[in-house]
Amino acid sequence: MATRIRIRCINKTDRYSPYDRISHVGGGTGDHRWRQTQEQTIREIENGEYEYYVEVDGETADVIVATKDDRKYIKTKPDGEQPNNLLSLPECPKN
Repeated sequence: MATRIRIRCINKTDRYSPYDRISHVGGGTGDHRWRQTQEQTIREIENGEYEYYVEVDGETADVIVATKDDRKYIKTKPDGEQPNNLLSLPECPKN
């Protein structure tokens, strides 16, 4: 069974396409923070190693891998094509 991990923040690129906007995701609290690339997150979801989720307005939404124009990206199940729940998260510290 895959370990469930909460995504609490993201880093955005300077691209306008919602499918290319997320470069990194992160989470944790205090001294136990983590941050990794979207590509690594996609690999871990596809390999069944981890399941990721976000909390939005008190609701839990699972993160899934989607494809648009042959490009993989992450979004939450409740989102349409665009990863709006993820894009609404705060920026991750880059250190």
